[in-house]
Amino acid sequence: MKNNIKQAALLLTTGLLGFSGSASSAGFSLIEESASGLGNAFAGGAASAEDASTVFFNPAGMTRLSGTQLSVVMHAIKPTVRFSNAGSAGTGVNGGDAGSWALVPNFYVVTELSPTLRAGLGISSPFGLKTDYDANWIGRFQAIKSDMKTININPALAYKINDQLSVGAGLNAQYISAELTNAVRLPGNAEGFAQVKGDDWSFGYNLGVLYEVNPSTRFGLAYRSDVRHKLEGDVTFSGPFVFAQNGPINAEITLPETVSLSAFRQINPQWAVMSDVTWTRWSRFQELRILRSTGALVSLTPENWEDTYRFAIGASYQQSDKLKLRGGAAYDQAPVTDSNRTARIPDADRTWLSVGASYQFTATSSIDVGYAHVFVANAAINSGTPALVGEYSNSVDILSAQYNHRF
Repeated sequence: MKNNIKQAALLLTTGLLGFSGSASSAGFSLIEESASGLGNAFAGGAASAEDASTVFFNPAGMTRLSGTQLSVVMHAIKPTVRFSNAGSAGTGVNGGDAGSWALVPNFYVVTELSPTLRAGLGISSPFGLKTDYDANWIGRFQAIKSDMKTININPALAYKINDQLSVGAGLNAQYISAELTNAVRLPGNAEGFAQVKGDDWSFGYNLGVLYEVNPSTRFGLAYRSDVRHKLEGDVTFSGPFVFAQNGPINAEITLPETVSLSAFRQINPQWAVMSDVTWTRWSRFQELRILRSTGALVSLTPENWEDTYRFAIGASYQQSDKLKLRGGAAYDQAPVTDSNRTARIPDADRTWLSVGASYQFTATSSIDVGYAHVFVANAAINSGTPALVGEYSNSVDILSAQYNHRF
C-alpha cells in the first residue's frame, strides 16, 4: 500500500509539470484544491475536514480522519478572456479568447500514527495563470502569452490536544515556472518578438487550528505563509535582424500569504451549513521587474495590487446513506484596480455559484464531483505604451472530480 501511495505521488508530481495553471480565484491563485470543496464554493474549507484535502485547507483537520485516507483530484478549468477595443493606439485585432482549457490535479494522503497524531502529504498547484492572445492582436506589445505554474509539495502533522482542540503544521516546498512573451518595436516600424522564461524552488509553511465546540459545530483557522521566489532564466529576442542581446535574467516575486476563518454546523442528520472568509495579502505584488544578470533592466511593469477578501457560504444535504448533495456561493474581490489593470492579468471581482455531489460506493471508497461558474465583472483597461484602451468580458467554468479511499 505504501509503495502504491509513493508511486501515485511521484506520478502526480511529474504530471503537474505538464499542466498549465489557469487562474480562477482572485489574482492568479488557484483555490481548486478539492472537488468536495468546489461543490460548496469552498465554504468552510478550514473547518469541514471531510477528506484528506484538509492537508491543504487546514492541517489540524487531519485529526478527524481515521486509518489511512487518500484523495486524488482532477479539475478541468476553462476561463473565457475576451477584449473589446475602444480606441487603443496602433493596429490589430481584438485578440480572440485568451483563455484555454487547463487540467489541474491534486493528491492528498493522511495516515493515523496514534489516537492523537496524524501525518499527511499534499501535492497541488496553489497558483497558476495562462493567457494567450492572437499574435497580431492590438495589445501584443504589452502581452501575448503569460504562463505561470506552481507545484506545491506539503508534508504536514496534526496533533489532537483534547476532544475539542487540534493543531497542525506543514512545510511547503514550492516550484514555480513562468513564460512571458510580447511583441517589440524595431527600427523602421518593423516588429520583433521577446520571450522570457524562468523558474525557481522556494519554501514556506502552513499552520492550522481546529476547535470543536461540540460534535456538530466546529471552527477552523488556517494560515499559509508567503513564498518568496527569485526566478532565473533567459530572455530571447527574435525578428528580421539581431536587435538586442539574448542572455540570463532574474525576477523576484512573492506569492502571498493567506488567512482563512471557517465555520461548520451539522444542523441535523440531513443538513449541514458552512461559511468562510479568507484574506490574501496581494499587496506584496507591487511590480514585475525583470533584470539581466548584470543588473540592467529588461522590463518593469507597475502592478500596485491590494489585499483582498473572499467570502463564501454553502450547504450540504444528505439525501441518502450513499448520496450527499452540495451547493455554495462566494464573492471574490480582485486585487487589481481599474487604473492598474494589465493585459497579462485582466482581473476583476468574481461571483461564484457552485453545485456538487458525493457518492459512497462502498464502506471504503467514494467519489465527489463539483461544478462552478464564476461570473467576472466587466473590466475596463487603459494602460501601456502604445495605449491599450477597452473592456474585458471574462468568466470561468470549473468541473472537478475526486476519488477518496480509506485503507
